[in-house]
Amino acid sequence: MSTHLSIPHGKTVQLGVDRPMRLDCGVDLGPFTLAYETYGTLNADRSNAVLICHALTGDQYVASPNPVTGKPGWWSDLIGPGKIVDTERYFVICSNVLGGCMGSSGPYEVNPETGQPWGVTFPVITIGDMVRAQALLVDHLGIDTLFAVIGGSMGGMQVLEWCHSYPQRVFCAVPVATSYRHSAQNIAFHEVGRQAVMADPDWHNGDYHRHGTRPERGLAVARMAAHITYLSEPALQRKFGRRLQDRQSVTYGFDADFQVESYLRYQGSAFVDRFDANSYLYITRAMDYFDLAGANGGVLAHAFRGTATRFCVVSFSSDWLFTTAESRAIVHALNANAANVSFVEVQSDKGHDAFLLDEPEFHQTLTGFLRSAAEQRGLPRGPVSAAV
Repeated sequence: MSTHLSIPHGKTVQLGVDRPMRLDCGVDLGPFTLAYETYGTLNADRSNAVLICHALTGDQYVASPNPVTGKPGWWSDLIGPGKIVDTERYFVICSNVLGGCMGSSGPYEVNPETGQPWGVTFPVITIGDMVRAQALLVDHLGIDTLFAVIGGSMGGMQVLEWCHSYPQRVFCAVPVATSYRHSAQNIAFHEVGRQAVMADPDWHNGDYHRHGTRPERGLAVARMAAHITYLSEPALQRKFGRRLQDRQSVTYGFDADFQVESYLRYQGSAFVDRFDANSYLYITRAMDYFDLAGANGGVLAHAFRGTATRFCVVSFSSDWLFTTAESRAIVHALNANAANVSFVEVQSDKGHDAFLLDEPEFHQTLTGFLRSAAEQRGLPRGPVSAAV
């Protein structure tokens, strides 16, 4: 068994070199690395940049093949030449979040002071920390204002944090299938996943790299439990029902008799080949700590005071992980600030993962919103000239 994931990455940048970044936990981190990918060309006045924020198990390869799995980028249906987020018109940026395991500094990477992976000695991070690191990346790229910040699920949390922390730097924002805070139910599901990882004897209190092991069984179980929350009951029933897996009758044992069992086992085993267990602990914890209302005296509307950003909030009717009610709460908070906001609840039975799937209503909504915002921003159609 390989004890260290072989994870190549593309572009990287060292940030916090001259001045460490203060984390919410009180630790000064620096220098640190962010790994990122870009697509398209930054125009002459640097006004066409679109930041894509990834979800819990996503990465920077939003529109290009993943070097570990070989699969297409996770939003390659939306992003590319002539697509909804047209890379002939926009300069698209996507970074691996701080705490991730695809090249950005986190528990998987080596602590320069010890020469060993950080493990659980890496400081605990928050969504706010992730966004501050992204802002330093945007500074490094010479961009003052982002045309758009777009993301689903945890990516949507980052979108909202951007609009709260850097309201003058975001022209328009698209938070999708997300919430302004993690619910008690979602925290509970994450705790089940973390406990599965930490109960694996190969975890070794987070120091598994030094022991030459990986908590693959625990991480696989965590992924299986989480994956159930990404789907809806109708989607599971339609896809699997009670159909048996490669057999005519049940075995009266504990093998994967049902197709849904086999599917979840596959999801778990495939996940451990591309993700680090400690990163899973850190990123789920960051989501748990996210609470924009709590950070603003319990009043969500205060998080968006004076915002000039244009918003398009999108939810999915069968998403029980981040419900439409939570998206409506965001919209109400924006309305309280007389913000420019549109809201669409997409009718879908595919559950939370619908934002990653072929959902024509979502795609039409995003197309229309970006086209209108680009006109308001004065962005010309067609290929752009490079920045000087």
